[in-house]
Parts: sequence; structure tokens; C-alpha cells
Amino acid sequence: MKKMLMLGAIGMAASAQAVDFKAGEWNVSLGGIVNAYYTQVSCSGDAVGGLALGGKGLGCGGQDNRTTIGNGLLPNGLVTSASSRQGEFDVKALIGIYNATATDSAIAANSGVDVRQAYFTFGNADIGTIKIGRDNGIFGATPIFADMTLIGAGAPVQATQRGRVTLGHIGAGYSYVGYYGQIAYSAPKSASGVGFDVALVSPVTDTPLLTAPVYSTKTSAQVQAQLSYAANGFKGWLGAKTQKFEATAPGVRDFTMSGVELGASYTQDAFGVLANFQGGKGLGILSDADQGDTKSKAWFAQATYKPADKVKLGISYGISRNDDNTAGTGGLKSNANLTLGLYYQMTSAITLVGEIGQTRSKGFAGGEGKMNGASLGGIIFF
Repeated sequence: MKKMLMLGAIGMAASAQAVDFKAGEWNVSLGGIVNAYYTQVSCSGDAVGGLALGGKGLGCGGQDNRTTIGNGLLPNGLVTSASSRQGEFDVKALIGIYNATATDSAIAANSGVDVRQAYFTFGNADIGTIKIGRDNGIFGATPIFADMTLIGAGAPVQATQRGRVTLGHIGAGYSYVGYYGQIAYSAPKSASGVGFDVALVSPVTDTPLLTAPVYSTKTSAQVQAQLSYAANGFKGWLGAKTQKFEATAPGVRDFTMSGVELGASYTQDAFGVLANFQGGKGLGILSDADQGDTKSKAWFAQATYKPADKVKLGISYGISRNDDNTAGTGGLKSNANLTLGLYYQMTSAITLVGEIGQTRSKGFAGGEGKMNGASLGGIIFF
């Protein structure tokens, strides 16, 4: 079941280079990913407030200029899967374990482990596929896994790169796809290219980066769904998600997160284009409800061109904009990022990457912060 929103780019890319062997009735695959990028950033302008990715506080880690050699948008990872045909069903299990490259210490243990994926699936071509366990969500999966900066860095936000990853266009074009405990169903893809995916997702609390959580959830699961179409190089998708958040702080009201996503992409020979829109209440800048019940919109567009078999050039732009200056925004009006990238596939496993870009954050009060960044490094899938 290699749908783009089931394994995600990490699992699929790793499995493409993985070592496969037979163990009884199981086909076992072991693969992984390692990457590192030299990132140099400089920040200028005003203190905007909130999750201002282009500001000095987050973009440059509190300094005017900063350098890191760490992960890009993807972490390092080890992905193991096992698949089998049992009776009338195709069965698969997968575990993905991830870790970051850069920390602020040369002697402290780099022991933070992120088990993003741990799930199993069963199904067949007639009934579709059921997935049970932890994996990426459906909402937002298509744009992030199709983002050219997925194998690069995108916005090299220093506050997240040390101990984790850069942000690509997360928070400046789309919200994070998220990883959840879930029970999901993918319908058999029709002959006409139509697909449908739906998931009951374990509800989450809000995770604001700068303040303590003020919402929780008790009884209502999050629901995510997507209708898609693919044919002749064209892909289109329409998605939605919703969850009830219950206030835990005095003077804060309960609310229901609701979001929609609409996008399309087209690939013809050496050219590729993509456009995606997200909008709703409680979608957050980085993750679910990290700005409370704020209404927001996000746009992402990308164009790529391959002048040679091993070389790809690309330009991508994204902006995430809050509709109103609610308490949850911290005064942030928008984050925008423009990235230019060069991607050289040195071997079937190794890609070398160079990117330059600018991230701008604007406040409702009129202030603007700017981060200029450059990234150079590489990634290997094995």
C-alpha cells in the first residue's frame, strides 16, 4: 500500500533503497535515511511576536547571525517493515525510528528518539486497506511530501533545527502534517483514478511553542479525510479535518477545529508545478491549535525543472496568514518563505542540495522581521 499519504515520503524513499530479505512467510525490509546541512542565517527588522519564523528569536535562535550543521526538513531515520500475503489479505507492519543531528552540546548524549511510525495494515484490491497504529496524518500530507525542500531544508529556522529539523514551508505555506495514533481506511483506487482516505485520529492537546497549553480533549476523536484524483501526470486533492478542543484555562472558551485543503499538481516531462490551499479555524501556524481558535489561511506554490537527468532546479513560495489578531497569535499576522533550490542526484542513493531563501514575518502592529538563509549539504537513502 504505497499511497503517498500512507507511508509518507520518508518510508517510501527509504524502502526504495532498502535491503530486502525473506524470513519464513515474511518479506522483511530494512532501510533508512541520513542527512546534514550547513545552514547560515542572518536576521534583521522588528520583533513581531508569536510564532514569527522570520524573527530573530526563532529564525536566528536569538542572535543576529547563526550557523548550524544539522538536519534539513527530514530527520535521520531507521525504517523497518515486514510484509506478507496471508490468506486473502496483504499484511504489512512498519516501524520508523528517527533522531536529530545537531545539538548545542558536544558532550551531552544525543538520545532523543522520535518513533514517528509504528503501524500495521491489512487489506486487498477489492476491499481497500485498513491501517492501525501511529503514522502521519492525511491532512497536509500531500503538499509536504511533494515539497522540493523535503530533501533539503527550506526555511532553516534555528530554533527548531538544533535538536530537531528545519521547517521547509511548515508555518509559511502549510501547517505540519502531524503524527498521530489512528485507525485509517483507504478505499480501492478506482479505474478512473479516484481515491478516498479517512482516519479516526487520537485527539491531541494544543502545542504552542511559546506558551503553556490551554486546551485539551477528552472524548472526541479527530477526523481527517481526503478525496483524490490522479491521471496522466495530474493529481488533485480535497481534504478536511476537525476536532473539538476543551479549554483548561480560565476565561478561554471551548472550540472546534475545522479545516479544509484543496490542491493540485501536474508533471510533464522535465517540468512540474504544484499549488495548495489550507484554511479554517484552529489549524495553527505549526500544529493543531497552537494559536487557539484563530482563523487562518495558507497558500503554497512550487515549480521545478530538470535540465538534465540528475539535476533539478526549483522555486517555491508559501505564506501562512492569520485572519484576526486574537490572543493566540501573539501579534503575528503572517509568515512567508521563498526558496530557490538546486538538487543534484549524485548516485541513486545520494542527493546533494543547495538552497537559498528568505523568510518574512509581519505583525498586526506593522512590524516586520526578516531572515535570510542558505543551506548546503546532502541526504542519503539506504
